[in-house]
Amino acid sequence: MPGVKFCRMGFSPCGFIESSLMSENTIRVLVVDDTAIYRKVVSNVLVDAPGIEVVGTAPNGKIALQKIEQLKPDILTLDLEMPEMDGLEVLRQLKAQNSSVGAIMLSAFTADGADTTVKALELGAFDFVLKPTSGSIEESNAILKRELCPKINAFASTRCIRGILSGKPSSAAPVQATAVKPPDVVQRMTGIATGAAGKPKVVVLGISTGGPQSLTQMLPQLPADLPTPILIVQHMPPMFTKSLADDLNKKCALSVSEAHNGQLVQPGHIIIAPGGKQMKVRKSQDNIIICITDDPPENSCKPAVDYLFRSVAHTFGGRALGVIMTGMGNDGALGCRLLKRNGAPILTQDEATCVVYGMPKQPVDEGLADVIVPLDRIADEITRLVGGGVLV
Repeated sequence: MPGVKFCRMGFSPCGFIESSLMSENTIRVLVVDDTAIYRKVVSNVLVDAPGIEVVGTAPNGKIALQKIEQLKPDILTLDLEMPEMDGLEVLRQLKAQNSSVGAIMLSAFTADGADTTVKALELGAFDFVLKPTSGSIEESNAILKRELCPKINAFASTRCIRGILSGKPSSAAPVQATAVKPPDVVQRMTGIATGAAGKPKVVVLGISTGGPQSLTQMLPQLPADLPTPILIVQHMPPMFTKSLADDLNKKCALSVSEAHNGQLVQPGHIIIAPGGKQMKVRKSQDNIIICITDDPPENSCKPAVDYLFRSVAHTFGGRALGVIMTGMGNDGALGCRLLKRNGAPILTQDEATCVVYGMPKQPVDEGLADVIVPLDRIADEITRLVGGGVLV
């Protein structure tokens, strides 16, 4: 099957990828699902996609692990609930083996499915797509193709780029970053230590692909006495953001919750935008409150980083800290421009530790980033910039 180039990708909003020819390599996919019809549906969706080769299928995790040894796939499409061995156990086994095989989860649009998917992402799954639940077979196929193929291509792009940077063949390069510089290096691009108007009063953070795992590592490092609230847009559908917030709340010194309309923005609180809605802030007398709206998507995203950042730039001026972490697309770039125009500092995650270096790349390329920092130092830098206490 003719391949597409994976080494140079142009990221369009929220994850759709335009590719150009650089390699004859294909991305090898193993389809894992206990339902025969879903194995067939997913295989049919992928078989005609350029640069993707379906190398086999498996009805459960136990057989999938055997076929990984035999077929050497690059990535799995992985069901969560299966007999003998479920998707979570497959991920645990792959992690224990330090395997370079990636996984995109096929998730049910339910509260239980959301909880399990968040666990899967924390275990290292690259991303997930929702199983279509309504419409004709043709409509379901179209939805699945639209959601699944760009994420497989994003995995392939990241894998190839990491292989080049590390000097290894792309087929041997794992999704997790191979650092091209020491992992504790912080690049301070400007002399700005705080916003032009003083210490930030709020931290606003945009994140997408790779987010749950990265947030699970970063947020628990923040101190309990952090003097600012943190507002987060993580690209996720409804129910999934609630599961993520509940899970993070168990692990963090700060209170973590999914946002609700009219909620006060207070120090010591991390507020995550609800999936399928837009989140902004506004002044109400002497308070800053959260507004949840049903405004249209921006950059094909709902919630959108730009939507939140724009309101923060208007409400807080330069008394904000903008943070952009791992993710596909360029959502947040416009918001960073507005914050920067008001004198607010911008912090971005470095390329080596991003699962996908899409969202942070544009602010860096435009010269908006004041600090470029690896994942394990982001909490330190946030605390330094807002004037917080000792890390927990």
